Amino acid sequence: MPTVFSATDAASVGGLETTLTGASTLTPVSMPAVLGSVGATDLLAWVSIGAFLTALLLRWRGVAEPARYLGTGAWLSFGVFWATMAPYYYYDVQSPLQTILALIALPLCAYTGYLLWNGRDSLFLLTKAIALMGVIYLPAETIPVVRQWLIETTATQTHYGMELLGHSPGIEEGSNGYQSRFAFDSDETVTGRTTYIILACTGLGSMAIFGGLIAAVKAPLRRKVAAFAMAVGVIWFLNLLRNVFIGLASPWGWFQQDWLVSFMTTYMGAEADRVSYLVAHNYISQALSVVALVGITYLLIKILPEILKPLEEVLFVVTGTEYDLFDALGKSEVRADGGAEHDRRAEQ
Repeated sequence: MPTVFSATDAASVGGLETTLTGASTLTPVSMPAVLGSVGATDLLAWVSIGAFLTALLLRWRGVAEPARYLGTGAWLSFGVFWATMAPYYYYDVQSPLQTILALIALPLCAYTGYLLWNGRDSLFLLTKAIALMGVIYLPAETIPVVRQWLIETTATQTHYGMELLGHSPGIEEGSNGYQSRFAFDSDETVTGRTTYIILACTGLGSMAIFGGLIAAVKAPLRRKVAAFAMAVGVIWFLNLLRNVFIGLASPWGWFQQDWLVSFMTTYMGAEADRVSYLVAHNYISQALSVVALVGITYLLIKILPEILKPLEEVLFVVTGTEYDLFDALGKSEVRADGGAEHDRRAEQ
């Protein structure tokens, strides 16, 4: 699943926004339309997560049918939320990967709701994971002091990483109002552009994904804490490398080769001096992020094989086929008390 975020970020999701030095915004395409839909988009996210949580509460209280129906509605609204973000990803962020994910999210979420409606109660575990992802992410996004701390701390750490590579531009206030913009001199850089950190650059979205999965399953607290610490540590380190990479590639034009600039401007609608940023962020970094997510998942399974349960549900939704990942990976299902589960299908 893609991560939840607010359209209020006048920036690219999942990374650093690039700006002309002294400019307050970057994207000339469809930004008024995006900003005009901010309220509805945020509302959809909150309504979806709230409905997920309420459905889980109803099921916990033994009210099975209303919980199933409300859960179905929550999945539908969650899919609509991602569909509304597709134009933003396509026009403003210019990210093919995120556009595709946003478009396919609606039918996948609708199908998940359909399966839940028709009695596949095992999907409540995946519902719980998604709800907890939102609980982790949305408050951090909407509480100003938390948001500012995350962004400015990430900016400081990224700047330190740049200094280790011999670059020390300094940090100044970005167009988001935080001390998050790397103050490269436009007269000295290749593209005249620089970047600033937004919330999506903090790695919080990926942390929320794994945090939700870990929190949703039943397992000993010791192993859940160890799994979460490992995931957060790896994500933080890889995210720092990514931020430094994009933050230097954009101003210094690492990908401003003539043939690439010609291709991106002609066929992808990119601005010529923004090509390095788009290649570094939307193509290289996002592709490597997918690889990283798979790798982190593999490491988590070693510590917390219980997360295979919601992953099985994801595979069923995507393929329509039942998978036994425990058997496929040679894992024994583990009870919350640490013992082996003989009948892995007994608890749904």
